[in-house]
Amino acid sequence: MKTLSDSDLTETGLPLERHKGRILLIACGALAREILDLKAANGWTHLDLTCLPAKLHLYPEKITQAVIDTVTLHREKYDEFFVVYADCGTGGLLDAACQKLGVQMIAGPHCYSFFEGNDRFSATSETEITTFYLTDFLVRQFNSFIIKPMGLDKHPELRDMYFGNYEKLVYQAQTDDPDLTEKAKACAATLGLTFERRFTGYGDLENALKTL
Repeated sequence: MKTLSDSDLTETGLPLERHKGRILLIACGALAREILDLKAANGWTHLDLTCLPAKLHLYPEKITQAVIDTVTLHREKYDEFFVVYADCGTGGLLDAACQKLGVQMIAGPHCYSFFEGNDRFSATSETEITTFYLTDFLVRQFNSFIIKPMGLDKHPELRDMYFGNYEKLVYQAQTDDPDLTEKAKACAATLGLTFERRFTGYGDLENALKTL
């Protein structure tokens, strides 16, 4: 496999290289590194992976159809599919589509929840309503997913309009990377928020994949 590029994962995703396993994981490009690390660490050779472009998170209304198209494309090759998207802003449409297709998907409202652990995230969500979350991928792609789409690169004065009701940035760290932690601190400073680092590891992502 060629070296993973965050820009490629954002723009084009990760194509299926070859059919080897019996279960195809259909995931967001923002989760590619984590899933590949888990596959390698656990020897999950029965799982193949393809990722849709991470930039679909900027257009959540497109996620459901993209997943349907991917299942349809590979239907004859695989015994099972597992969709590694939470609801992710689809308003329940992705879950309904997966049920209609007869495929499973990971539980949770979004990746911040399943990285934290869905039960824990649900228990603390009401007390963290003013919290803004970043994962490893989003720290690396902060400009592409936060600054540029919101126009803050050209109009930094809009920052307080977008983030004035937030108080804290929580960096959910999947890995122990001091450089990423420093970048996350810089992200918090850019947004005018206090900073907290939480090492979540892979959370319920790992737990879900273990069951397959």
